Amino acid sequence: MAEEETILNIPLRDAKKAPRTERARRAVIAVRAYAVRHLKAKEEDVWIDGRLNEAIWSRGIRNAPSIIRVKAVKFEDGLVELSLPEE
Repeated sequence: MAEEETILNIPLRDAKKAPRTERARRAVIAVRAYAVRHLKAKEEDVWIDGRLNEAIWSRGIRNAPSIIRVKAVKFEDGLVELSLPEE
């Protein structure tokens, strides 16, 4: 069962500082780092859902979003699943 479920607003403005051809890739790295920092998880225990990945890459590699809303579920064994919230 899920131990902790939260909604996070993750700022991705630092991804805009990356070269144009690396912005979406850097945004995915920033999402993972934010989850590690705020949910006290290991980097290898953070799993990013495919739909969340598609949302980051939806505008291409050059135009990553500047902020994204994410549902984070932390399980008892320390695994963290990041996905888009159902609205």
